[in-house]
Amino acid sequence: MVNESENPPANTGIASSSSSLSMTMSSTNALSFLSKGWREVWDSADADLQLMRDRANSVKNLASTFDREIENFLNNSARSAFSVGPPSASSFSSEIGIMKKLQPKISEFRRVYSAPEISRKVMERWGPARAKLGIDLSAIKNAIVSEMDPDERQGVLEMGRMRRRRNSDRVRFTEFFAEPEREGEAHFGDWEPIRSLKTRFKEFEKRSSLEILSGFKNSEFVEKLKTSFKSIYKETDEAKDVPPLDVPELLACLVRQSEPFLDQIGVRKDMCDRIVENLCKCKSQHLWRLPSAQAADLMEHDNHVDDLDMRIASVLQSTGHHYDGGFWTDFLKPETSESKRHVAIVTTASLPWMTGTAVNPLFRAAYLAKSAKQSVTLVVPWLCESDQELVYPNNLTFSSPEEQESYIRKWLEERIGFKADFKISFYPGKFSKERRSIFPAGDTSQFIPSKDADIAILEEPEHLNWYHHGKRWTDKFNHVVGIVHTNYLEYIKREKHGALQAFFVNHVNNWVTRAYCDKVLRLSGATQDLPKSVVCNVHGVNPKFLMIGEKIAEERSRGEQAFSKGAYFLGKMVWAKGYRELIDLMAKHKSDLGSFNLDVYGNGEDAIEVQRAAQKLDLNLNFLKGRDHADDSLHTYKVFINPSISDVLCTATAEALAMGKFVVCADHPSNEFFRTFPNCLTYKTSEDFVSKVKEAMSKEPLPLTPEQMYNLSWEAATQRFMEYSDLDKILNDGDGGRRRMRKSRSVPSINEVIDGGLAFTHYVLTGNDFLRLCSGATPRTKDYDKQHCKDLNLVPPQVHKPIFGW
Repeated sequence: MVNESENPPANTGIASSSSSLSMTMSSTNALSFLSKGWREVWDSADADLQLMRDRANSVKNLASTFDREIENFLNNSARSAFSVGPPSASSFSSEIGIMKKLQPKISEFRRVYSAPEISRKVMERWGPARAKLGIDLSAIKNAIVSEMDPDERQGVLEMGRMRRRRNSDRVRFTEFFAEPEREGEAHFGDWEPIRSLKTRFKEFEKRSSLEILSGFKNSEFVEKLKTSFKSIYKETDEAKDVPPLDVPELLACLVRQSEPFLDQIGVRKDMCDRIVENLCKCKSQHLWRLPSAQAADLMEHDNHVDDLDMRIASVLQSTGHHYDGGFWTDFLKPETSESKRHVAIVTTASLPWMTGTAVNPLFRAAYLAKSAKQSVTLVVPWLCESDQELVYPNNLTFSSPEEQESYIRKWLEERIGFKADFKISFYPGKFSKERRSIFPAGDTSQFIPSKDADIAILEEPEHLNWYHHGKRWTDKFNHVVGIVHTNYLEYIKREKHGALQAFFVNHVNNWVTRAYCDKVLRLSGATQDLPKSVVCNVHGVNPKFLMIGEKIAEERSRGEQAFSKGAYFLGKMVWAKGYRELIDLMAKHKSDLGSFNLDVYGNGEDAIEVQRAAQKLDLNLNFLKGRDHADDSLHTYKVFINPSISDVLCTATAEALAMGKFVVCADHPSNEFFRTFPNCLTYKTSEDFVSKVKEAMSKEPLPLTPEQMYNLSWEAATQRFMEYSDLDKILNDGDGGRRRMRKSRSVPSINEVIDGGLAFTHYVLTGNDFLRLCSGATPRTKDYDKQHCKDLNLVPPQVHKPIFGW
């Protein structure tokens, strides 16, 4: 009966039937009966088992003590009970003879009744009939009696009768307490719990098993249990009808995952894309198999790659497969408990250094923070005072991070016109004079709390990760986006042994961006083709320049002369910023340009050399001190000339277009975004440069349309960034609409294993100080120093004694 009462709950989660009041009451009574009677049944069973153990042990004790009793009996009877007067020699010899004859029988008795099987035999004989256990000693008795005189034989018989009377009294006394169902039924039969238990057993036996099962299945408890299971796993009817992948789809998936290997053997990515596209030509044949919502999306976005991804994700979702990690990756990723997502923007420079990696991330943080969907943290480097003197202009230094943060916020609010609600955090950095760059000191990712490690935006990901020795970004964050600002290969080629250095840097950039980023955005096609990258301009212009452009357009509409000056060039005065190209063009076409004069604004390390080169060639270049592009003295220039081909996306060019000026620039991938503006004049040859300059000087620029002004704004740049970085999909993942399939965590890929291996290898190599120095790292940048600890209130890092440089 115990098994029958336990089996129904084990099968309750399978069947489903309509609720019934009578059945519910029956199941309730059955459960009530079990709950009340179970304890009493359990106690009774325990008592019976204990009694059986005690009786088996008593039999063993009886076999062991019987020996001693029979030997004592023989000794006493031979020496005292049956002798009159002192013992004679004949009687003593007769006792010895008797004992010799009895010795084999006693040994046989000890062997049989002291064996371990005695307890098993006793248990087998102890059955429902309650048969008493008896030991036949008649053979021993007869052997003893036959060897005695008549008087002695009479004494033995009398003692046997006395012993039997004592044993009979003992057995009756024990059975009275040990067998209450026989002797004491009159005492315990009327006990209220026993009578109640018997009554419930009789009622339970009258019911059929089907009646009990059906009543339990329809109970309220079972209904709640089924509802809980349904809420844990929901399977749509559409997912049940998804067919498996066919051969062309499997081949297309294999080609996509093998792109890194195919690239190494000479098969370019565009060739792989064409192969995948041809294999996916049969999309129309399997669209009908997909769920209607997915098929509608695929018809709207005719993209074979998305088609294949959605197809694979739908098949994996229908099978219930979920991929949580790889060989090198962490299986657990942070989950944000709040509904608001967290975005951390990590960059390599900070104000007051007026460089692109300091200004543009600052604007990005401000405009991302305008949305209520995410909170934003801008993470910038903190330099010690000695490094600040080398980097920041006008001998400007800060004694604390709070002081620098105040300066940054004040500068930003003066230009955007609203109060930006985002957090500014600092990480230790060191300035390299040789490379004119700031490098992180220690693990930058540790300065972002784990609770905020949701989405990371790495400005210049290759720069941040060249010597990164810490936790992998993609392991700590749910999504990592890298934005490439600088064409490092172009700069390196201009140095000594530049071709060889560029070769190694090219592969290292591919290495670190692939290992540490989920998506890479290149501002233009001027950068190297990095893994997981797309080309998109996600930068805007300072709103102040758009306001200047609107003011100039109003003046021109009133017939006023807005542009009273000719042409100018503005940029940091280093050879790589376009000054070499400018001097070459001006020198080659000096006679063609005639009296054309160009004002040059800038400061930099190569200022003296640039000016000497221009004076030596007697060029019409007027060198002036560098200033902010929004300075009033620059508003009245009509033409901005930028011959640089080393920029990725020149911010000064965008600012000049926003102010309504002509821009003359090279026909180069870095200027691809600006070609759509009518005031942008591009040239392909040096002769074309002369013609474009003359055209700009002889005409008036067209006013910007509202659409063109919007395309230059940070609002449009933020929208493009959200789209191309997949942040719009990630941030809208829980909007309550149609549930999206997480392709990145559902499809196991060999690429993830390779990326994890690359990250692990990079971590090992960057942990060696000797290799770091050989590759050009700034000394003592594997960890922050004592001055950083003092300035940022950090705990001093643990110093480990190096073993063979590791």
